[in-house]
Amino acid sequence: MDWPILSTITFLPLVGILALVLLRGEAAVVARNARYVALWTSIVTFALSLVLIGAFDTANPDYQFVEKVPWLPEYGINYHLGVDGISIFLLVLTTFLTPICVLASWDSIQSRVREYMIAFLAMEVLVVGVFCALDFVMFYIFFEGQLIPMFLIIGVWGGDRRVYSAFKFFLYTLVGSVLFLLAILYMYLQVGTTDIPTIAAHTFSREAQIWLWLALFASFAVKLPMWPFHTWLPDAHVEAPTAGSVILAGILLKMGGYGFIRFSLPMMPEASEFFTPFVFTLSVIAIVYTSLVALMQEDMKKLIAYSSVAHMGIVTIGIFTFTQQGIEGGIFQMLSHGIVSAALFLCVGVVYDREHTRAIAAYGGLVHRMPIYAVVFLVFTLASVGLPGTGGFVGEFLAVIGAFKANTWVATTALIGIILGAAYMLWLYRRVIFGELTKPNLKTITDLSWREIGVFVPLIGLTLFMGIYPKPILEVMHGSVTKLMTDSQLARVISPVGGDGLTPTIMIADER
Repeated sequence: MDWPILSTITFLPLVGILALVLLRGEAAVVARNARYVALWTSIVTFALSLVLIGAFDTANPDYQFVEKVPWLPEYGINYHLGVDGISIFLLVLTTFLTPICVLASWDSIQSRVREYMIAFLAMEVLVVGVFCALDFVMFYIFFEGQLIPMFLIIGVWGGDRRVYSAFKFFLYTLVGSVLFLLAILYMYLQVGTTDIPTIAAHTFSREAQIWLWLALFASFAVKLPMWPFHTWLPDAHVEAPTAGSVILAGILLKMGGYGFIRFSLPMMPEASEFFTPFVFTLSVIAIVYTSLVALMQEDMKKLIAYSSVAHMGIVTIGIFTFTQQGIEGGIFQMLSHGIVSAALFLCVGVVYDREHTRAIAAYGGLVHRMPIYAVVFLVFTLASVGLPGTGGFVGEFLAVIGAFKANTWVATTALIGIILGAAYMLWLYRRVIFGELTKPNLKTITDLSWREIGVFVPLIGLTLFMGIYPKPILEVMHGSVTKLMTDSQLARVISPVGGDGLTPTIMIADER
């Protein structure tokens, strides 16, 4: 394309923010117009991202739609954007969920509506920038910048403990990112540029890789989040407004997995290989432990938040198997979880808007009054469980195949976690939907409105499409994943114990 489509998609929401700032009139009129401005801005941005998908060349594994302009040329820093098969769907997922967040907040947010919509459009700019940036300085600005609108969304429009949760989220993420910044500075001093493809082609010493990997791990493990760096997540989800939980679970958690794939594996392959047993251990604990914790939850949002930690454990296992299936399964699982977890938080938001409680015990028998809601909730419950025919199955299946190639015990334990996932999700569904309608306040509860149905229909369609026909998505990412493994010499099968008893044994293998 001759025109800078990535810059247009990234910064178009700023036009909406400017329009929101210029709105004038009575409070009710400004609030109504703010909703429409944010909705149409996000819809147009999403439409442009679909153009990006349509023009993407699946046969080209390199970065596409590249834009590179000198920014600080004397320091080797450029304005550099581009996407490949790994990042393009994460970008589209961001632009897809933003209008859904706007619609989900249509009636539930009544105070400071204009400022709320500005925060969400700013969030879209920064998150899209993360998935497009090919310069470390740009990436770091976008990566850290999204903390500000998310901090405001939780701290201003959240629940009773919103200030505590917002500060906990902010501080956890910021501490890890300081080490990330130190790693960027070291790589810049070694290579002389902050250009990500150039740094990826540079070979660092084994010792340097170890320290760099740990510095990046500190940031990505918190963002993902991995056990035991996950404790900020349940608090943030419980206190965030519904749309805040949607964008947090659907997009922000994926930046940690994206960081591992984009930086840790290609730039520090020896360190990634060395720390694989460590990552597997944390991932297995996350899957089993947080699944057991989820079984004990009394709050719907907190249960779904712990389920996110377990699902991200499957993602990290897939990524660090160093197999084609494992890495593609991890990416696919991120996409699927982004849709399914977002939908589950929307399902919680539906009943919370009506009854103003998230306590599981406050519900029961909703199928008698809300049959459409019961069907919608069932679809996403089964997708979260990983039922064949839904997107959740494909990602988990590929990740577990890759895990079996790397370590049978890790794969087996991951499967146990998946079984526990079925237990807590079906337990939640039974308690909320089935049974007798005995609570008086639920006898007048209303089913989904047309606006709410309009929000859920595309989510259901995508979930089923990804489960029934995942080929188009896998085809797009396949070339880039193959190139990632080839360039960093990661096309390998890892045995549990290496020749020195400490590091894995590497064998070249054809993955397909």
